[in-house]
Amino acid sequence: MATDLAQTAKSKGIKYFLVSFVDMFGVLRAKLVPASAIKGMQKDGAGFAGFAAWLDMTPADPDMFAKPDPASLTQLPWNPEVAWVAADLWMNGVEVDSAPRNVLKRQVARAAAAGYRMKTGVECEYFLITPDGSGISDPADAQAKPCYDQQALMRRFPVIREICDAMQSLGWGPYQNDHEDANGQFEMNWDYDDALVTADRHVFFKYMVKTIAENHGLRATFMPKPFASLTGNGCHTHVSLWNKAGSKNLFTDARDDLGLSPLAYNFLGGILHNAQSLCAVFNPTVNSYKRINAPVTSSGATWSPNAVTYAGNNRTHMIRVPDAGRFELRLMDGATNPYLSQAAVLAAGLDGIENERDPGKPVHINMYTEGHKIKSAPRLPATLLDALRLLEKNKAIAAAWGDDVVKSYIKLKMGEWSDYTAHLSEWERRNTLDC
Repeated sequence: MATDLAQTAKSKGIKYFLVSFVDMFGVLRAKLVPASAIKGMQKDGAGFAGFAAWLDMTPADPDMFAKPDPASLTQLPWNPEVAWVAADLWMNGVEVDSAPRNVLKRQVARAAAAGYRMKTGVECEYFLITPDGSGISDPADAQAKPCYDQQALMRRFPVIREICDAMQSLGWGPYQNDHEDANGQFEMNWDYDDALVTADRHVFFKYMVKTIAENHGLRATFMPKPFASLTGNGCHTHVSLWNKAGSKNLFTDARDDLGLSPLAYNFLGGILHNAQSLCAVFNPTVNSYKRINAPVTSSGATWSPNAVTYAGNNRTHMIRVPDAGRFELRLMDGATNPYLSQAAVLAAGLDGIENERDPGKPVHINMYTEGHKIKSAPRLPATLLDALRLLEKNKAIAAAWGDDVVKSYIKLKMGEWSDYTAHLSEWERRNTLDC
């Protein structure tokens, strides 16, 4: 039986609810609902105009209603009178197909029907920058190799501590915080969970980090490549498939060199098979393609993939297998939609299982220095346009998500690409003004 949000409000001292959804571009939308009105909202949903968000709707479409999911309830640690709750979108009495959370829930249900349950964890990298976005916020953070720099980490201790304390109070199980490979860049890790739980937490984490940073006079960005010479923001995703009860990891096989089962290799084969086209989801912005296939950064490595390959505990590949029973997909960046990203992984993995896709043998080389030797390894798309054209041809994802959902996503993203190409850059003026 669903939790009564009105009763929860009384018992927890909640006075307002942020009834929230994420659109196709990953933008977090919400209405602030007083606790006195939440009972009706839980039954009927909070009303929104779909055209006002990136959901491929028009002003002629009827009202869209966001029905809060009580399981996602998250009381703001920095303001406990307010609670955030993820919502599912409905229109005319049926779920909105293109709503990202609904897309993921359908994949979760599809996996459950086959007896599977995907569990994931995400590593969300971000920069702490100046409020105007002109540079990193700590001028002293200037090491050539700043990764794990204790001094730089502790200069931002007040921010990091508040975020980590918040995750602890929410029961997420945070277990480490570090300064990442770029100057001004940080990462915080928490426990893995079911895909939908991880996606909801991923959404809230981004909101929380940005808010706490602002409260400290700073700005947080998850932009894939905010600074040309520095390592970009990845969103590495750790994946494992379990039985329907969630009690047994079906990816584990102690007899295998990498500790993976035949099922895991088929799932992995599905990811590799669909990877190029899924860059449109994992790397969804124009800026994303300045992170993958990037030139060497000031630290000496980009830490991002350049081809569709996998290996053991080797971070130069698109997929790394660090331990038995799971793999790390290193392709996603900080702009990826938390729900569509998980939905894409699950759809591709199930495609691999259903078609028994063979990932081939792992490639045990340094892809940054020897990748040119692997002629058969597909290269990642060079631009968002390339990725969208590949997604347009992907029948497996269209079948899994729904053809109309994929078409809507491509249509909206093509609009973004057109807007970008219409922009006149300073580079163009500098290099072609005298033609």
